[in-house]
Amino acid sequence: MVWELGCGHGHFLTAYAQSHPEELCVGVDIVGERIERANLKRNRAQLNNLHFIQADARLFLETLPTGTTLSRIFILFPDPWPKLRHHKHRIMQPGFLSCLASRVGEGARLYFRTDFGPYFEDTHRVLSPHPHWELSDEPWPFEFETVFQSRAPNYRSLIARPRRLP
Repeated sequence: MVWELGCGHGHFLTAYAQSHPEELCVGVDIVGERIERANLKRNRAQLNNLHFIQADARLFLETLPTGTTLSRIFILFPDPWPKLRHHKHRIMQPGFLSCLASRVGEGARLYFRTDFGPYFEDTHRVLSPHPHWELSDEPWPFEFETVFQSRAPNYRSLIARPRRLP
């Protein structure tokens, strides 16, 4: 399954699902109005391989049925929670990454993109030594300009793959 966390109005994942009809795509966002708009896009495009769900990303991950594996995880322009006291709310935390690693299939990839430099640096610091993930220098797999990307003067991306254990 391809999973986008914080899918917003569904622009990116709708385009991705159209280009990859053989893949099951699920977008999750905590805001119901965003999910309603995303579902309108899905319905207009008549995409049977695409679903949008209103949920907290961590809870969604924890309640996935046993045997469900993730192949691609997109985290595009997440809330950077810029104040130091709010950093605990950032999705890119060691515990979340460990939980995520337990649900990925062989060849899975994690794609992260942000326009907030400090969040990029913190994510790099969390991913680099993580026991379950390793950074990859492979190319970004699918470009589709999101609303946040169009507003960003610049942005940076990370790709990680599950670490091979000896």
